[in-house]
Amino acid sequence: MRQAKIYNHNLFAGVLTEDEDGYTFQYDADYLQSNVAEAISLTLPLRSKPYMEKILFPFFDGLIPEGWLLDIAEKSWKINRRDRMSLLLACCKDCIGAVSVEPILNEEA
Repeated sequence: MRQAKIYNHNLFAGVLTEDEDGYTFQYDADYLQSNVAEAISLTLPLRSKPYMEKILFPFFDGLIPEGWLLDIAEKSWKINRRDRMSLLLACCKDCIGAVSVEPILNEEA
């Protein structure tokens, strides 16, 4: 199982999890109660119920670099371009836009 903290405008918004069943995104309860909470994507509106998919959510997949930048990431970190979660964890801590992805290390879980 691999997990990432998802931040929206530098505020902790929720957790993305990859396990043997697929992917889950769960908004943080404190974030949902915040008066500044906003959805990280139109496809992932605010709600307390977790989102579940068999493949990586298109919004998160869209954060992963493409083209020559993806080639550099593949070669530098030796990540297969089909391993979307690894690419997301390696490349998306400082994305363009409001959302950022921070890996959760095993000892943090």
